[in-house]
Amino acid sequence: MKKNKLVIVGTGHVGSYVLADAMKINLFSDIVLIDKDEKVATGEALDQAHATALTYMSNTAVRAGDYAECADADVIICAAGPSIVTSDNDKTPDRALLAEENAIIVREVMAGITKYTMDAIVILITNPLDAMVYIAENEFDYPQGRIFGTGTMLDSARFRQIIASNYNIDPKSVTGYMMGEHGYTAFPVFSRLNVQGFGESELDNVLVGKEPLNRERMGQQVVQAAYDVLNGKGWTNAGVAQAAVTLAKAIMLDERSVYPVCTTLRGQYGYDKDVAFSMPCIIGRNGVEQQLEIELDPQETELMHKSAKYIQKTMEVAQTGKHFK
Repeated sequence: MKKNKLVIVGTGHVGSYVLADAMKINLFSDIVLIDKDEKVATGEALDQAHATALTYMSNTAVRAGDYAECADADVIICAAGPSIVTSDNDKTPDRALLAEENAIIVREVMAGITKYTMDAIVILITNPLDAMVYIAENEFDYPQGRIFGTGTMLDSARFRQIIASNYNIDPKSVTGYMMGEHGYTAFPVFSRLNVQGFGESELDNVLVGKEPLNRERMGQQVVQAAYDVLNGKGWTNAGVAQAAVTLAKAIMLDERSVYPVCTTLRGQYGYDKDVAFSMPCIIGRNGVEQQLEIELDPQETELMHKSAKYIQKTMEVAQTGKHFK
């Protein structure tokens, strides 16, 4: 009998949080953990299995396994590899510094997955996300749309939270998202920002904010938010794990929800299979059902091309191992 099955590759800070969130949505009957450290995967699985005896927890079967478990998986979430490089002197470390190391890891993971399936939907979290998605999508002949990254979903959530905090409203009342790289060059699409029908030019007239809406300043706050978390606790995991599980739910329930996820562009914005970055996409049972090329204003268009250029440099590092300044 076919089960709703999730495979999580990598059980570090992020992967373990993905597991915890996935256990609580009562959607998967079978969850399998894969990690190069089999003891860690086994320990995480046992820990969560014990929790199934508690009130409000579903009786999900959770265990450690290997890539053969991917054969009948519905969704595979890849959180393998370190998520960021830090040092005492660098309070805003660059995800791109991981390109060479994590490119090797992602290729190993994809080789393991594709040995057993070309059908499961694969969601990547591994940084630098955009370059890793490009590798996974384009080097393994996987069906189009069935591999994508969490992209700027978390960046977008931070954007909405910052806007909501400024006006003292519920973040879920804010429609807004970030595009481009999951990293330094991500940019908010202010021209499409909306609070229940009120757009960017109207918000300061109808809502009392702590400060006037400012594109540059608030865009910087969104990017800085990741490093505020990182510098506080040493890593980020809660938000991106929730983003990945939200996407998994959209797939399993065929929600056709629109989220800014990372995919290879195929003619949008003048790019054709030469870069991957985040843009609004419809997410359903087949993964990325459609990429939505929304019109950007001149300032946003300039930021988009800047972001794409930076991602392409990171992709070059992933391919050649030669770092850039």
